[in-house]
Amino acid sequence: MTDSGIDRRDFLRGAAATVALLMTAEGLGLSDVAAAEAADAPIPGPAVKLGVIGLGQWGKEIVTALSTMPSAQITAICDTYEAFVNRAAKIAPNAKTFADYKQLLASPDVEAVIIATPSHLHKEIALAAIVADKHVYCEAPLASSIDEAKAIAVAGQGSKKIFQAGLQGRSNPLYEHVSKFVKSGCLGNVAEAHAQCNKKQSWKKMAPTPEREKEMNWRLSKQTSSGLVGELGIHSLDLANWYLNALPAAVTGFGSLVNWTDGRDVPDTVQCVIDYPKGIRMVFSSTIVNSFSGDYALFQGSDSSLMLRDTRGWMIKEADSALIGWEVYARKEQVYDETGICMVANATKILKEGKDPGKDAPIEPAQNPLYIALESFTKSVRDGSKPAAGVLEAYQAAVTAIKANDAILSGSKIAYTPDMFELK
Repeated sequence: MTDSGIDRRDFLRGAAATVALLMTAEGLGLSDVAAAEAADAPIPGPAVKLGVIGLGQWGKEIVTALSTMPSAQITAICDTYEAFVNRAAKIAPNAKTFADYKQLLASPDVEAVIIATPSHLHKEIALAAIVADKHVYCEAPLASSIDEAKAIAVAGQGSKKIFQAGLQGRSNPLYEHVSKFVKSGCLGNVAEAHAQCNKKQSWKKMAPTPEREKEMNWRLSKQTSSGLVGELGIHSLDLANWYLNALPAAVTGFGSLVNWTDGRDVPDTVQCVIDYPKGIRMVFSSTIVNSFSGDYALFQGSDSSLMLRDTRGWMIKEADSALIGWEVYARKEQVYDETGICMVANATKILKEGKDPGKDAPIEPAQNPLYIALESFTKSVRDGSKPAAGVLEAYQAAVTAIKANDAILSGSKIAYTPDMFELK
């Protein structure tokens, strides 16, 4: 007890109520706090029996994440390449192995499937999984062409089972938390958005035979790949659609092949400018020639800016923007030449534990975005809740990315029309 008769725990309990009220003032309702608390509840029922189709590097990471997840049981794994199957089997030794996805789908031990094959192979597998009455998690982009993406989305929309796309930002607690601030109008008048994805990597894979090498290097051919903007940038483009609460009107693209001149026809460096309503533009750039500055998304408005880097986020307020009051509880860090308010997704939970989110909040989340996305899928399967990334969002993100890639390849401006984003 202090001299005033109030101990630290009572003070912080009161602070939690204060933060809730301040959140309401900022436009974040108490229902948002309740929803966040409900999300922490244990996933009901037995572990979901999962089959993973596609066991390349990303498929391996999926199997690794699932193998540590209480709500998941890997009962089957499948790939046409035996070496990949054998590698994944070491991570999931109790799973049945298949070389044909149709045999996996016929297995009664599989109630849900995760499709992690190359994007241009998604359609056949996804449609077959839906017909087989399985819950489906399909990696993003849904496909490498709009027609195939629409076919998957329409089928997923008509399924009685859960269909979730691998747009990890939609299930990322930080992004979800920040979206509420965006919805409250914290940015003021939105001026522009920027996003980039830089990582030096050739994308070139070696294989024992020319046939297998061609299969593995599908990303290097414009016949089977949606390029850097589709395979890497789709998550940033989806975030822009989400935060701007709008769909693009046009895109201008540029692309160059400047370093990896090994016979590929997919640019290794790209830029595009995406026009949104109200004069807002998003600039996206990506290169696999250089890693500097990595990945980030930045939204700038008249009152503040928001910068997001996967598991970290900061709000940088303008000097003339109004103070609401909740800022005093926040952790602050230097962001370039400014002081940024750290976005803490679980601030309410931290306060309930008698801690101070401004000081005690962990810098990094306990689990990475892939784990969280897959866990959210198992939750939807068990409790029937709406998937984090549904078919419409997945389809609209695919259209945004695929048309942007078309603009990059042609070096031109391409218009989006409203009917492009509709599922009929």
